[in-house]
Amino acid sequence: MAELLKEFEPDLESFTLVPSDGGKFEITVNNRLLYSKLETRRHVEPGEVAGLVRRFIEEAA
Repeated sequence: MAELLKEFEPDLESFTLVPSDGGKFEITVNNRLLYSKLETRRHVEPGEVAGLVRRFIEEAA
């Protein structure tokens, strides 16, 4: 998560980490699901979350 804060700090108003159980790991930005471990059945690769957030920001611009 430090990677996200470092790269996107100028673009973020807030950042919230919501704990869960059952192997759930999801990345949601502005109510849009960008990644779900439950759907992909795998862990994210290094840099993958930052890439997904970057793409979301670029598409929104």
